Amino acid sequence: MSVLIVSPGRDPEEWKKALENQHPGMNVYVYPEDHDNEEVEFALSWNHPRGLFKNYPNLKVIASMGAGVDHILSDSALPEGVEITKVVDDTLTEDMGDFVLSQVMNHIRGLHHYVKCQKEKEWDKFQYRRPQDTKVGIMGLGTLGNAVADKLHKNFFKVYGWSRTEKSCDNVTSFHGKDQLEEFLENSEILVCLLPLTEDTENILNADLFDMLPEGAYVINVARGEHLVEHDLMEMIDSGHLAGASLDVFREEPLPQEHPFWEHSKINITPHIASLTKPESVVPQIAENYDRMKEEEPLKNKVELDKGY
Repeated sequence: MSVLIVSPGRDPEEWKKALENQHPGMNVYVYPEDHDNEEVEFALSWNHPRGLFKNYPNLKVIASMGAGVDHILSDSALPEGVEITKVVDDTLTEDMGDFVLSQVMNHIRGLHHYVKCQKEKEWDKFQYRRPQDTKVGIMGLGTLGNAVADKLHKNFFKVYGWSRTEKSCDNVTSFHGKDQLEEFLENSEILVCLLPLTEDTENILNADLFDMLPEGAYVINVARGEHLVEHDLMEMIDSGHLAGASLDVFREEPLPQEHPFWEHSKINITPHIASLTKPESVVPQIAENYDRMKEEEPLKNKVELDKGY
């Protein structure tokens, strides 16, 4: 019985070391080093090559290295019967809350504007807004969405939330379903996307949705690049309907150097760093699920495949 780490573009050694320290005696392979495919029953994965896992006849579990699982579910050749898990980690959750708060504050205080002014040696004061006078809408009220909502509420923002199905979140005015989406958007002076990526949410940040936001609204996407129709965002900013955007995720990462986002004065770019998974923090739950798999016990943080998260 072995564990396979598959993480193209990421250094897997820290993960391997953390697993072996947490679970002495665990046999860990790192793809694509030589290994016996029939030994592997548990895979730890991030952006695996499409179709890879169909070559593992005894694979039982695929564990995501992060909170997202779309990079796994988007593979149409996954073996039948394999269970998929995601990471739920207090550190990731807290870090996401801090990041979104920083981007919201950056916007209402005009700090991105002053970076531009400094480069051009312009003394141009920005009329800032206060949290108490600002409505923030959060799309997605899962673990991360709830944490972000709580962080914003504690900093005196008026917080609204929207989810596919009805959810209750403390100190948030909640909306759900397609019928309540427009009312939610009308109250979102700053819109934060924290939705899981599914067939229903892909391309959801589009011109039709932006048009329902108040004029001068600001968009923050910390979910997935595939949520955003990039051309629609730029058109809505250039027309003046949107004030700008803060983007941490993109359809292609790293963002190509020729991409127009780089040069846009009203788009703030960060390289998918809103919350970074720390192996030493999440490996204990992964190792626990490995033991649960061996004992044929229910897994923690199991993904509901019909929902996609």
